[in-house]
Amino acid sequence: MRAIDRESPDRLYTVTHGRVPGDDNPFDLVSLIVAERDPAEGMQSEHVKILTMCRTPMALAEVSAGLRLPISVVKVLLQDLLDTGGITVRHPLPGAGRSDDPDGLHLPDRDVLKQVLLGLQRL
Repeated sequence: MRAIDRESPDRLYTVTHGRVPGDDNPFDLVSLIVAERDPAEGMQSEHVKILTMCRTPMALAEVSAGLRLPISVVKVLLQDLLDTGGITVRHPLPGAGRSDDPDGLHLPDRDVLKQVLLGLQRL
């Protein structure tokens, strides 16, 4: 059995206080999480672990694996820390955050990518 299979749904509910990530959640699997402060006395143990783990940038997926908690639970915990200034979120590509990001993510045209791929295959 994997660790999550043994995890009590009650515990996960307790960890998040019954909350779920909202639609406006700024995190994706490759978002880099960076701690902006040290853990404080009286913090929730999962928050302490996140702040300790993220002293250097760490992807959301890595944080989830390190905590052995589902991504959805970790997103709620990260949102708590983001709201209080405990972490910052970096996206690996400029504009790779929310779809309404004013910078927007400008990817190359699909046809250009196909042409590049064909050129590489001919080498």
